[in-house]
Amino acid sequence: MAGRLDGVRVLIVDDDRDVLESIDAAIQSEGGVTRAVADGNEAVRACLEDPPDLVILDMMLPKRSGFLVLEKIKGYEDAPLVIMVTANEGRRHQAYAEHLGVDSYLLKPVPLERLIEVAVELLDKEDAEADDDEEVG
Repeated sequence: MAGRLDGVRVLIVDDDRDVLESIDAAIQSEGGVTRAVADGNEAVRACLEDPPDLVILDMMLPKRSGFLVLEKIKGYEDAPLVIMVTANEGRRHQAYAEHLGVDSYLLKPVPLERLIEVAVELLDKEDAEADDDEEVG
């Protein structure tokens, strides 16, 4: 049986090893191809070296915050989809993430099934928009 994320390249960025491993296992169980990193600088480097389709990004990271990572990778021409996952409930933080171009903003603890659902929804929406662009062009 095919997973809902078959062949989707996903970069997971979190400095909590348990969170990183559980998200990694959940994405792989749905067929996703994962790369996991634990700090913001590694996240930016990973996006440059091998651009993912989707980034699951923690806000509070060592070396470079999730906001700075988001700002950097959303500046790329073919920017990946980004789901920010954070324990910070502040509306200002969410508004700032949205201003920087985050595609979804989820509060920890996020049930893994919910995270997968959001990823699938974003990818489906992006595919539909790409199909619409091809029809128009």
